[in-house]
Amino acid sequence: MAGGGGGGASAPKVDEPLPHPPKEQLPNIAYCITSPPPWPEAILLGFQHYIVMLGTTVLIPTALVPQMGGGNEEKAKVIQTLLLVAGLNTLLQSLFGTRLPAVIGGSYTFVPTTISIILAGRFSDSDPAKKFEKIMRAVQGSLIVASTLQIVLGFSGLWRNVARFLSPLSIVPLVSLVGFGLYELGFPGVAQCVEIGLPELIILVFISQYLPHVIRSEKHVFARFAVLFSVAIVWIYAYLLTVGGAYKGRPQTTQISCRTDRSGLIDAAPWIRFPYPFQWGPPSFDAGEAFAMMMASFVALVESTGAFIAVSRFASATPMPPSVLSRGVGWQGVAILISGLFGTVNGSSVSVENAGLLALTRVGSRRVVQISAGFMIFFSLLGKFGALFASIPAPIIAALYCLFFAYVGAGGLSYLQFCNLNSFRIKFILGFSIFIGLSVPQYFNEHIALSGHGPVHTGARWFNDIINVPFQSEAFVAGCVAYFLDNTLHRKDNAIKKDINKNWWDKFRSFKGDSRSDEFYSLPFNLNKYFPSM
Repeated sequence: MAGGGGGGASAPKVDEPLPHPPKEQLPNIAYCITSPPPWPEAILLGFQHYIVMLGTTVLIPTALVPQMGGGNEEKAKVIQTLLLVAGLNTLLQSLFGTRLPAVIGGSYTFVPTTISIILAGRFSDSDPAKKFEKIMRAVQGSLIVASTLQIVLGFSGLWRNVARFLSPLSIVPLVSLVGFGLYELGFPGVAQCVEIGLPELIILVFISQYLPHVIRSEKHVFARFAVLFSVAIVWIYAYLLTVGGAYKGRPQTTQISCRTDRSGLIDAAPWIRFPYPFQWGPPSFDAGEAFAMMMASFVALVESTGAFIAVSRFASATPMPPSVLSRGVGWQGVAILISGLFGTVNGSSVSVENAGLLALTRVGSRRVVQISAGFMIFFSLLGKFGALFASIPAPIIAALYCLFFAYVGAGGLSYLQFCNLNSFRIKFILGFSIFIGLSVPQYFNEHIALSGHGPVHTGARWFNDIINVPFQSEAFVAGCVAYFLDNTLHRKDNAIKKDINKNWWDKFRSFKGDSRSDEFYSLPFNLNKYFPSM
C-alpha cells in the first residue's frame, strides 16, 4: 500500500550497513608496523625518510647558528650533530618507546625559546667565536633541565593518566592542527623560489597521485618513491638553472633560496667527524631560561602526542594504550636530554613530515624507519656526503611539506568517523577548539610581528616565554581547549558517551582490551614487566 507522503524514497532498513563503516585500523596499508617490505625496497624507503627529515635538520641550524655568531663551519657541525642525535633517538623510540615508525628529529617548538636565549644581554660583548660557544652551552643547560619534565611525566605514568581522558573527539583538533598548523612552512616556503618550488609540488602530486593510475604496476613504484623521483628531477633542474646563470644579478635572498651552491655546507663540512657529548664545552645553567625551556618542552609534549596518534593511524595500528604513549613520552624526554648533552641547539620531538610520508607511501613498517636512522648516523659521520644531500634548496623541501602536513591534518579529521556529527555538543567542541586554535596563535604572531615581542612583555624574559610560547602553537591551544571541554561539558550523560563511542574506545585503554595492541606495542626482550601496562 502506497504511503501518503507523495512517493518519497523509502527509509533504509534498520540492519542495513553504513556505506563507509568506521575502521579501527586504516585499510589499504601495504606494510604495517610488524610486516617489513623486502630489504631492497626497505632500504630505498628508509633513504626517502632520511631525505625528508633533512628539511628540519638543515632549516633550524641555518636560522639559529648565524644569530649565535657561528659561520658555515659551525653550521655544518651542528647539522652533523643533529643528524647523529636524530638517528640515535629514532632507534631508541622504535625499540623501547612507543615502538611506532616515528622519526624523532629537531622541533620548531623550541626555536622561540632558543632565540630568547640568543638575545640575552650577557652574550652581547663576546667575539663571534666565543659568543657561539657561550650561547650553545646555555642552550645545552636549558635543554638538559627541560628534559626532566618529559622524563618524569612519561616514566612515572603521569602522562598515562592524562591520556586516559582523550577521546576521538578531543583527538581531532589536536592531530589536525599538528599538521594544518604548520601551514607557514608550506607554500610561503615554496614561493621563496617559485620556479623551483612550484615544479616540485606539481611533479610530486602528479607522480604520487596520477601516475600510478596511468601506469598500473603491482610494485607501486611511483606512488611509493614519489619523493625520490620528484626531488631528483627538480634538484637537477635547479642545478641547470644555477650553472646556466639564471640567477646572476638577482637579489641575495633569491640566490640563497634558488641556487644549489649557496648553502656553504659542502665546503665547510669535514670529511669525517664524530660528534660527541659536551663538544662545545661544559653546559651553563640559568634558572629562568631552564623554566622557559621546560614550557617549550611541555608544548612539544602535547604536539608529539598528536603526532604519535597520527603515526599509529598511518601505520595501520590500533589506537595506542595510554601506557604506551606515556612510555614514548619518557623516551622523548631522553631524546631531549641527549640533544642537550651533544649540543644540537634544538630539542627533539616527533617529525610531523615523516608521519605524512607514511601516508604517502602507505608503508608503516618499523624496520624502514630504523633503516632511516642508520642513514642519519652514517651521513652524520661522513660530513661531505651528508652535506651534499643537506644542500637541497629549501623551496623543494617546502613543497614536500605541503603534502605531508596535509596528510597529517587529514589523519586527525579521520577520527571524526567515531563521533556522532549530528550532535550539537560535538559540533560546538569541534568548531570552537579548532577556531580558537587558529585564532589565538594568529593574534600572538601578529603582535610579535608588529611590536617585536609577545603580548606578555615584562622585564623577565623567561616569564614572557612561559606565557607567549604555548599560545603560539595551534595544536597546543586547540588540543587543550578540546580536551577541557570534552571532559567537563556534560561528560557523564549516557547519550554523550554514546556520541563519542566511549564503550568502543575504552577497549584500547589497556593491553588487555585488545590483543592487537600487544602485537604492535609490546617491548622486545620481555621488557614489558619493567613498565606499567595498564
